[in-house]
Amino acid sequence: MILAVGLGCQRGCPVDALLELFNAALTEGGIERHRISALASIDRKQDEPGLLALSQALKLPLTFFNTAQLLPYEDRLSHKSDTVFAHTGCYGIAESAALALAEHLSQRPATLLITRKKTARATFALACAG
Repeated sequence: MILAVGLGCQRGCPVDALLELFNAALTEGGIERHRISALASIDRKQDEPGLLALSQALKLPLTFFNTAQLLPYEDRLSHKSDTVFAHTGCYGIAESAALALAEHLSQRPATLLITRKKTARATFALACAG
């Protein structure tokens, strides 16, 4: 089974804030960290130091999707943000990226296992497939 984490964050979000959200969401969901297959976000965050550092710290691959790749998941989001849409062209980064990555890795339909969790600087979602 593929478990894919989608992440969104503000520019300059520190790795510690991302790691805290990651760990808290998994603990709340009763999911062990070693079960996570990979991380994903939007391509606008390819150079985001916190995301890159999180990927390294967790020893998990980090995949980026463009807006066109994330848009098809719009109808499956638990929350749609007009603010995020204004900045990125899609209504939610974490959930869309998690779904996109789980489906990409498994070649099967994915579902959200943990819907959007939000802190002041970041968002997290977990999708599973296969």
